Amino acid sequence: MEYPEFSKLVQVVKDLRAPETGCPWDLEQTHSSLLSYLFEESYEFKEAVEQGKPEEMKGELGDILLQVLLHSQIASEAQHFDIEDVAKNLAEKMVRRHPHVFNNNSNEKISSQEVTDNWKLIKEKEKGKKTRAIENKVLHAPALEAAFNIGKKTKLLNFDWSDPSQVAWKVEEEWQELKEELMPSVLNKERIGEELGDFLFSAAQLARHLDHDPEELLQKANRKFLKRFHKVEDLITNDGLNFEDLTQEELDHYWVKVKSEE
Repeated sequence: MEYPEFSKLVQVVKDLRAPETGCPWDLEQTHSSLLSYLFEESYEFKEAVEQGKPEEMKGELGDILLQVLLHSQIASEAQHFDIEDVAKNLAEKMVRRHPHVFNNNSNEKISSQEVTDNWKLIKEKEKGKKTRAIENKVLHAPALEAAFNIGKKTKLLNFDWSDPSQVAWKVEEEWQELKEELMPSVLNKERIGEELGDFLFSAAQLARHLDHDPEELLQKANRKFLKRFHKVEDLITNDGLNFEDLTQEELDHYWVKVKSEE
């Protein structure tokens, strides 16, 4: 099977990075400078999936693929690896970790859980040592999502609160400790940050115990705030006023009006 459009895309990225004729912006990029774009494009794809928009999904996947190709091209120029090496490495790993598909002479059916368990065993064998119960890579996700995932893993290890009420008490405890750090006339920013972090972690666990994903909850809260904020902007514009010219009290008046209309 041939993929002429993919080959064309690989060449386009090479041309963008051509020393004499390439794009100045693309030539300036490094693995580090491109990281934020990879995260941004991934979240935009997630948004398209959640909204059920296939056309936008296609476009966002293309943007993610561009990041993969740019990183591969930069690595190729340094003679580290290229996109073909990336594809080869991934294909070999998928075959190696799916023996039930690629090396199953008996055509025996296995469950999804068995696949997960086998994947972990094969991974440990490849690394030559037993992996930790919770690996550090869990921290690679956004912080709120990472807290949620840590909680899910500790639950499987029977290291968890019994019910939501216990977690709620923990959230209250962390909130009280945070308030104590806010009482002195001279605030300790480091201590406040630590206690605030503990509070957020506990709040994430409470969401988990209530069968909610805290990342999704915060995303919904962000969308709700932005929707209301845009309505405030529209009302102010319709009244012939400028947002920047209004006082806090006047802005609060518009905010309350938007909330009451909802």
